[in-house]
Amino acid sequence: MTALPLNRLSVARSRVVVPPLDWVLVGCAALIMTMGTLLVWSATATNDVLTGGDSTAYLHKHLVNVVIGLVLAAVVMATDHRWVRIVTPLVYAGSVIGLLLVLVMGTTINGSRSWLMIGGLSIQPAEFAKLAVVIGMAMIVAERTENSRQRRVGLVDVALMGAVAGLPAVLIMAQPDLGTMLVLTATVFGVLAVAGVPRRWLVGLLASGVALVTLVVAAGVLKSYQVNRFIAFIYPDLDPRGAGYNTTQARIAIGNGGLFGQGLFDGSQTRSRFVPEQHTDFIFTVAGEELGLVGAGLLIVLFAVLLWRALLIARHAEDMFGRVAAAGIACWFAFQAFQNIGMCLGIMPVTGVPLPLVSYGGSSMFATMMAIGLLVNIGMRGTGTGRPGFGVRPRGR
Repeated sequence: MTALPLNRLSVARSRVVVPPLDWVLVGCAALIMTMGTLLVWSATATNDVLTGGDSTAYLHKHLVNVVIGLVLAAVVMATDHRWVRIVTPLVYAGSVIGLLLVLVMGTTINGSRSWLMIGGLSIQPAEFAKLAVVIGMAMIVAERTENSRQRRVGLVDVALMGAVAGLPAVLIMAQPDLGTMLVLTATVFGVLAVAGVPRRWLVGLLASGVALVTLVVAAGVLKSYQVNRFIAFIYPDLDPRGAGYNTTQARIAIGNGGLFGQGLFDGSQTRSRFVPEQHTDFIFTVAGEELGLVGAGLLIVLFAVLLWRALLIARHAEDMFGRVAAAGIACWFAFQAFQNIGMCLGIMPVTGVPLPLVSYGGSSMFATMMAIGLLVNIGMRGTGTGRPGFGVRPRGR
């Protein structure tokens, strides 16, 4: 075996460049998780009903969820996203099976049959269905546009993507989980827009969606408490101690924070437990009350930067699967964060939607961290920026 000359060996080595991480994206996710950990701790520290007298009980549980989420993110990040594309059918099938099991043997919490109890763990398959639908639709677009002469998404493609999203959507509505359904709908609409579906089709799909929602409400599919939440959103002063109680208390808590907040662990509404589900769905009220406008605003800015990086990764992805998947994740995070923060501020109806990377909950943390890992993965292998440092490998001349 002949050794390469020194100069040729140097050139060969210079062509091998390890794709760098998107440290802005990773840093934002880490800061958001750090703030979320502190907020979960503060929201539960004085709630003896939840903690059984141990003020750090939920802190330890949340940290375990974070560590598991980091491991899942690292696994997805280390796996070439083209392999993720290959195993997408298995991921999708697994999410559908999980949603079916929920309807058969799930546990009902807060009026929704959404959880599977496995040992001492509770798993919410709908959270993983969001990621499965995103990569499933991305695979359909990639297969149809890369392996044929067609360059634009056609009617058959839209129908296939609709089928991929439709089955989990029906199973989620059967629980019923209105919050996840809203997030999934917004995500699907965003994926279709990024995939290149004509605008007139998007308008038609939007109109069909509105008609379907109207039909669902008229048919009585939604539970009475879910309908009451929408009524309370439209008429917030109609029932302040009933359906409007959550929103009223959330707005009071955020208003108490002022500019700089009452201090971590010192929020009066939080310590008095006036806001229900404050460590999960209403975690943003803790930020508003204890960290004030400045702290809550910082959290929103971090989300904005994270979404900007996700869209940048989508723009410069090297293939159609990566581009659509990254854009779909961005749509998912954007609407879910807007929905969660909006319901705390009273500008969106109350639904059971966690704040990504912040709220307590293992399933949400795991699915979100897997999506973050996929974003970093796609960014490491992107080749569209034309400069090293964003996953570009210099080519030899």
